[in-house]
Amino acid sequence: MENKTFADRVIEFNTKLIYSGNLPGDFKVLNPYLDNPETMEVMGKFYHQYYSDVEKRKFIIGINPSRHGAGVTGVPFTDTKRLESVCGIKMKSAYTHEVSSVFIYDMIQEYGGVQEFYKDIYINSPFPLAIVRKAKNGTWLNANYYDDKELFKDVKGFMIETLKKHISLNLDTSEVFVLGKKNAEFISKLNQEEQMFETITVLEHPRYIQQYKSKEKQLYIDKYILALKK
Repeated sequence: MENKTFADRVIEFNTKLIYSGNLPGDFKVLNPYLDNPETMEVMGKFYHQYYSDVEKRKFIIGINPSRHGAGVTGVPFTDTKRLESVCGIKMKSAYTHEVSSVFIYDMIQEYGGVQEFYKDIYINSPFPLAIVRKAKNGTWLNANYYDDKELFKDVKGFMIETLKKHISLNLDTSEVFVLGKKNAEFISKLNQEEQMFETITVLEHPRYIQQYKSKEKQLYIDKYILALKK
Protein backbone atom coordinates (compact mmCIF):
# COMPACT_ATOMS: atom_id res chain seq x y z
CA MET A 1 0.00 0.00 0.00
CA GLU A 2 2.77 2.43 0.96
CA ASN A 3 4.38 2.19 -2.50
CA LYS A 4 1.26 3.45 -4.24
CA THR A 5 1.53 6.84 -5.92
CA PHE A 6 -1.21 9.42 -5.82
CA ALA A 7 -2.05 8.38 -9.41
CA ASP A 8 -2.39 4.71 -8.44
CA ARG A 9 -4.80 5.60 -5.66
CA VAL A 10 -7.00 7.85 -7.82
CA ILE A 11 -7.13 5.31 -10.64
CA GLU A 12 -8.07 2.57 -8.18
CA PHE A 13 -10.78 4.81 -6.70
CA ASN A 14 -12.23 5.57 -10.16
CA THR A 15 -12.05 1.93 -11.25
CA LYS A 16 -14.15 0.85 -8.28
CA LEU A 17 -16.55 3.77 -8.52
CA ILE A 18 -20.16 2.67 -8.59
CA TYR A 19 -23.36 4.17 -7.25
CA SER A 20 -25.93 1.54 -6.35
CA GLY A 21 -28.08 3.59 -3.96
CA ASN A 22 -31.60 4.90 -4.48
CA LEU A 23 -32.53 7.80 -6.76
CA PRO A 24 -35.81 9.67 -7.25
CA GLY A 25 -37.71 8.49 -10.34
CA ASP A 26 -36.70 11.23 -12.79
CA PHE A 27 -32.96 11.10 -12.02
CA LYS A 28 -30.25 8.85 -13.41
CA VAL A 29 -26.53 8.46 -12.72
CA LEU A 30 -24.08 8.10 -15.62
CA ASN A 31 -20.83 6.28 -14.97
CA PRO A 32 -18.34 7.10 -17.75
CA TYR A 33 -15.95 4.38 -16.59
CA LEU A 34 -18.57 1.70 -17.22
CA ASP A 35 -20.12 3.33 -20.29
CA ASN A 36 -16.96 3.96 -22.33
CA PRO A 37 -13.77 1.85 -22.10
CA GLU A 38 -11.72 4.74 -23.54
CA THR A 39 -12.65 6.91 -20.54
CA MET A 40 -10.78 4.54 -18.23
CA GLU A 41 -7.81 4.63 -20.60
CA VAL A 42 -7.51 8.44 -20.91
CA MET A 43 -8.21 8.98 -17.21
CA GLY A 44 -5.35 6.58 -16.39
CA LYS A 45 -3.00 8.41 -18.77
CA PHE A 46 -3.91 11.76 -17.22
CA TYR A 47 -3.23 10.71 -13.62
CA HIS A 48 -0.01 8.87 -14.49
CA GLN A 49 1.13 12.01 -16.32
CA TYR A 50 0.51 14.48 -13.47
CA TYR A 51 0.15 12.52 -10.24
CA SER A 52 2.89 9.86 -10.27
CA ASP A 53 4.33 10.93 -6.92
CA VAL A 54 3.44 10.75 -3.23
CA GLU A 55 3.04 14.50 -2.60
CA LYS A 56 0.23 15.92 -0.46
CA ARG A 57 -2.16 18.12 -2.43
CA LYS A 58 -4.76 20.80 -1.82
CA PHE A 59 -8.35 19.79 -2.57
CA ILE A 60 -10.81 21.65 -4.81
CA ILE A 61 -14.38 20.34 -4.51
CA GLY A 62 -16.78 20.64 -7.44
CA ILE A 63 -20.47 19.67 -7.44
CA ASN A 64 -20.77 16.61 -9.68
CA PRO A 65 -19.37 16.08 -13.19
CA SER A 66 -21.24 17.31 -16.27
CA ARG A 67 -22.00 15.01 -19.17
CA HIS A 68 -19.51 16.93 -21.34
CA GLY A 69 -16.62 17.28 -18.90
CA ALA A 70 -15.56 14.54 -16.49
CA GLY A 71 -18.75 12.67 -17.50
CA VAL A 72 -16.83 11.84 -20.69
CA THR A 73 -13.11 12.20 -19.96
CA GLY A 74 -13.11 10.97 -16.35
CA VAL A 75 -11.02 14.05 -15.48
CA PRO A 76 -12.77 16.80 -13.47
CA PHE A 77 -13.37 20.09 -15.33
CA THR A 78 -11.62 18.72 -18.40
CA ASP A 79 -13.43 18.32 -21.72
CA THR A 80 -11.90 16.40 -24.63
CA LYS A 81 -10.76 19.67 -26.27
CA ARG A 82 -8.51 20.67 -23.36
CA LEU A 83 -7.53 17.09 -22.60
CA GLU A 84 -5.96 17.02 -26.07
CA SER A 85 -4.82 20.62 -26.63
CA VAL A 86 -3.36 21.23 -23.15
CA CYS A 87 -2.64 17.78 -21.70
CA GLY A 88 -1.73 16.09 -24.99
CA ILE A 89 -4.13 13.17 -24.47
CA LYS A 90 -6.40 12.48 -27.43
CA MET A 91 -9.80 10.86 -27.04
CA LYS A 92 -11.03 9.14 -30.19
CA SER A 93 -14.53 8.10 -29.15
CA ALA A 94 -15.85 11.52 -28.08
CA TYR A 95 -15.51 15.24 -28.72
CA THR A 96 -16.80 17.63 -26.06
CA HIS A 97 -16.72 21.30 -25.19
CA GLU A 98 -17.55 22.19 -21.61
CA VAL A 99 -17.95 25.79 -20.40
CA SER A 100 -16.37 25.27 -16.95
CA SER A 101 -13.32 23.63 -18.53
CA VAL A 102 -12.54 26.86 -20.40
CA PHE A 103 -12.24 28.89 -17.18
CA ILE A 104 -10.33 26.20 -15.26
CA TYR A 105 -7.69 25.84 -17.97
CA ASP A 106 -7.30 29.62 -18.40
CA MET A 107 -6.75 29.81 -14.63
CA ILE A 108 -4.30 26.85 -14.71
CA GLN A 109 -2.31 28.62 -17.44
CA GLU A 110 -1.86 31.66 -15.18
CA TYR A 111 -1.14 29.47 -12.15
CA GLY A 112 1.97 28.24 -13.96
CA GLY A 113 0.66 25.55 -16.28
CA VAL A 114 -0.68 22.03 -15.90
CA GLN A 115 2.47 20.44 -14.44
CA GLU A 116 2.71 22.97 -11.65
CA PHE A 117 -1.04 23.15 -10.97
CA TYR A 118 -1.67 19.41 -10.76
CA LYS A 119 1.48 18.93 -8.65
CA ASP A 120 -0.22 21.13 -6.01
CA ILE A 121 -3.93 20.53 -6.54
CA TYR A 122 -6.43 17.67 -6.79
CA ILE A 123 -9.94 18.42 -8.09
CA ASN A 124 -12.92 16.13 -7.66
CA SER A 125 -16.52 16.05 -6.48
CA PRO A 126 -18.40 14.70 -3.48
CA PHE A 127 -20.60 12.92 -6.03
CA PRO A 128 -18.02 11.99 -8.68
CA LEU A 129 -20.45 10.68 -11.31
CA ALA A 130 -22.70 12.63 -13.69
CA ILE A 131 -26.32 13.08 -12.62
CA VAL A 132 -29.03 13.72 -15.21
CA ARG A 133 -32.70 14.53 -14.83
CA LYS A 134 -35.48 13.74 -17.27
CA ALA A 135 -37.15 16.89 -18.59
CA LYS A 136 -40.85 17.11 -19.48
CA ASN A 137 -40.06 16.60 -23.17
CA GLY A 138 -38.20 13.37 -22.36
CA THR A 139 -34.64 14.65 -22.85
CA TRP A 140 -32.01 14.19 -20.15
CA LEU A 141 -30.36 17.31 -18.72
CA ASN A 142 -27.41 17.84 -16.37
CA ALA A 143 -28.45 17.97 -12.72
CA ASN A 144 -26.74 18.86 -9.45
CA TYR A 145 -26.90 16.63 -6.38
CA TYR A 146 -28.62 19.47 -4.45
CA ASP A 147 -31.34 20.21 -7.05
CA ASP A 148 -33.87 18.04 -5.26
CA LYS A 149 -34.35 17.29 -1.54
CA GLU A 150 -35.03 13.59 -2.13
CA LEU A 151 -32.02 13.29 -4.38
CA PHE A 152 -29.71 14.80 -1.76
CA LYS A 153 -31.17 12.54 0.92
CA ASP A 154 -30.51 9.50 -1.30
CA VAL A 155 -26.90 10.41 -2.16
CA LYS A 156 -25.78 12.01 1.13
CA GLY A 157 -24.21 8.87 2.66
CA PHE A 158 -22.38 8.09 -0.58
CA MET A 159 -21.06 11.69 -0.70
CA ILE A 160 -19.63 11.52 2.84
CA GLU A 161 -18.00 8.18 2.08
CA THR A 162 -16.57 9.58 -1.18
CA LEU A 163 -15.14 12.71 0.47
CA LYS A 164 -13.39 10.51 3.05
CA LYS A 165 -11.96 8.36 0.24
CA HIS A 166 -10.70 11.48 -1.54
CA ILE A 167 -9.02 12.64 1.70
CA SER A 168 -7.30 9.26 2.09
CA LEU A 169 -5.55 9.76 -1.27
CA ASN A 170 -3.23 12.18 0.61
CA LEU A 171 -5.04 15.52 0.74
CA ASP A 172 -4.42 18.54 2.95
CA THR A 173 -7.54 18.95 5.11
CA SER A 174 -6.51 22.18 6.84
CA GLU A 175 -8.26 24.17 4.09
CA VAL A 176 -10.56 22.96 1.33
CA PHE A 177 -11.71 25.00 -1.68
CA VAL A 178 -15.37 24.60 -2.61
CA LEU A 179 -16.72 25.76 -5.97
CA GLY A 180 -20.12 27.44 -5.86
CA LYS A 181 -21.97 29.05 -2.95
CA LYS A 182 -24.85 26.57 -2.88
CA ASN A 183 -22.42 23.66 -3.08
CA ALA A 184 -20.52 25.19 -0.14
CA GLU A 185 -23.69 25.32 1.98
CA PHE A 186 -24.18 21.58 1.56
CA ILE A 187 -20.49 20.71 2.03
CA SER A 188 -20.47 22.83 5.21
CA LYS A 189 -23.42 20.82 6.58
CA LEU A 190 -21.64 17.55 5.84
CA ASN A 191 -18.48 18.91 7.40
CA GLN A 192 -20.31 19.93 10.60
CA GLU A 193 -21.48 16.34 10.92
CA GLU A 194 -18.22 14.64 9.98
CA GLN A 195 -15.43 17.15 10.85
CA MET A 196 -13.45 16.45 7.67
CA PHE A 197 -11.93 19.90 6.97
CA GLU A 198 -10.68 22.68 9.25
CA THR A 199 -11.48 25.62 6.95
CA ILE A 200 -13.78 25.92 3.94
CA THR A 201 -12.90 28.59 1.37
CA VAL A 202 -15.64 29.30 -1.17
CA LEU A 203 -14.79 30.22 -4.77
CA GLU A 204 -17.31 31.08 -7.48
CA HIS A 205 -18.15 28.19 -9.75
CA PRO A 206 -16.42 28.28 -13.17
CA ARG A 207 -19.73 27.85 -15.00
CA TYR A 208 -21.21 30.87 -13.20
CA ILE A 209 -18.11 32.95 -14.03
CA GLN A 210 -18.12 31.99 -17.72
CA GLN A 211 -21.87 32.51 -18.14
CA TYR A 212 -22.53 35.62 -16.05
CA LYS A 213 -19.23 37.27 -15.20
CA SER A 214 -17.10 36.74 -18.30
CA LYS A 215 -16.15 40.45 -18.48
CA GLU A 216 -14.65 40.16 -14.99
CA LYS A 217 -13.03 36.80 -15.64
CA GLN A 218 -9.53 38.06 -14.83
CA LEU A 219 -10.66 39.13 -11.35
CA TYR A 220 -11.88 35.60 -10.67
CA ILE A 221 -8.71 34.01 -12.04
CA ASP A 222 -6.71 36.26 -9.68
CA LYS A 223 -9.00 35.35 -6.78
CA TYR A 224 -8.49 31.60 -7.42
CA ILE A 225 -4.73 31.94 -7.67
CA LEU A 226 -4.44 34.11 -4.53
CA ALA A 227 -6.51 31.59 -2.58
CA LEU A 228 -4.68 28.50 -3.88
CA LYS A 229 -1.12 29.81 -3.65
CA LYS A 230 -1.22 31.28 -0.16
